[in-house]
Amino acid sequence: MANLKEIRNRIVSVSSTMQITSAMKMVSAAKLKKAQDAITAMRPYANKLSELLQNFSGSIDGETGSKYTDNREVKNVLIVAITSNRGLCGAFNSNIIKHCLSMQKDHYDGKQVDFISIGKKAQDLIGKKHNVISDHSQIYDALSFNNAADIAEELMQLYTDGSYDKIELVYNKFKNAATQIVTTEQFLPIVPMEQSSNTTADYIFEPEKAAIVEQLIPKSLKTQLFKAIRDSFASEHGARMTAMHKATDNATELRDQLKLTYNQARQAAITNEILEIVGGAEALNN
Repeated sequence: MANLKEIRNRIVSVSSTMQITSAMKMVSAAKLKKAQDAITAMRPYANKLSELLQNFSGSIDGETGSKYTDNREVKNVLIVAITSNRGLCGAFNSNIIKHCLSMQKDHYDGKQVDFISIGKKAQDLIGKKHNVISDHSQIYDALSFNNAADIAEELMQLYTDGSYDKIELVYNKFKNAATQIVTTEQFLPIVPMEQSSNTTADYIFEPEKAAIVEQLIPKSLKTQLFKAIRDSFASEHGARMTAMHKATDNATELRDQLKLTYNQARQAAITNEILEIVGGAEALNN
């Protein structure tokens, strides 16, 4: 059994760790509320805009629209891995990395696969063995639609100039604080919505169709990327809050066990001292 000083030192160390994890949990809980409200408010608009685009994408013609819907033979693939800049959030980042590498191996074996990282963890872990053409970790310093739009424009340019035949987003979709769903979305080319003859929407375009498409497609793609980053941002805080909650509970349990061990060791030491005193007194009496 460890001596009393060692046990006391461990109790102090575990207590300090527990205070840190508890503080991190509260910080993440505060940030989660704001991030959750943002993604919840954004989803209906983003989903409706995407649905609208997919609904009439099958009828898109002309140079403006077709350059985003052209299904070329897939030879070069770009995967956008959206992670966080920091750790201590459970399996949040590792799930994304594993999924990206699994996609490369299982779905795109024999094809050229490159990556773009949004988050330092993706850059650090994927960049060790694979080609990361650019990193946009700084977006979390000022998460805004305009900053996400700049990344989306880069992706659209890489697709339209023929550098890549397919671009996919991989991120954690926020469900609740305890659940994040690893999600893959095809960014480009745009996937038309499958419709029956009874559900085909009949749109009246005002102004002309080409002008609407020219504005709607880039805006929809920028919104899609921003929504994915927002989803990942909310998921990160949810995952970190959950991880820190579990860490705090584990630290509390370990501290209680150490206190019990300390009290048992202290009781044993006191008992030994009493026995020595009694034994010494008896020896003097004899």
